[in-house]
Amino acid sequence: MGQQQLLLLILAAVVIGMAIVIGIDMFSENSLAANQDEVRDALASIAARAQGWYRRPAQLGGGGGTFIAITLDTINFDASSAGKFVLSSKTAGSFRITGISREDSAWSHSLMVYPDSIALAP
Repeated sequence: MGQQQLLLLILAAVVIGMAIVIGIDMFSENSLAANQDEVRDALASIAARAQGWYRRPAQLGGGGGTFIAITLDTINFDASSAGKFVLSSKTAGSFRITGISREDSAWSHSLMVYPDSIALAP
């Protein structure tokens, strides 16, 4: 009878250990996915603020119909908690915004922002 109880105790310990490992793995995956969603949301927010800034006259602190001088500071955006954001390929009518995940620096997402639309960047 003692050996059977010992075997059940060992089996229970193995099952509990496996459940803990699976739970930790699921939490890590969920954390990464949540950060990627946060980066995508921040990109959409940056794009919307940039389009508003583009339409605002330069005398009122806007772009005056051009994206050339846009920065994250000019649109009052601080997304340091989500990841790193880079504005590039600035022209009068468009620019590219790239968001890099803070959880996985190999993951990034880019958008092209135009005065009246947003598109996924290649």
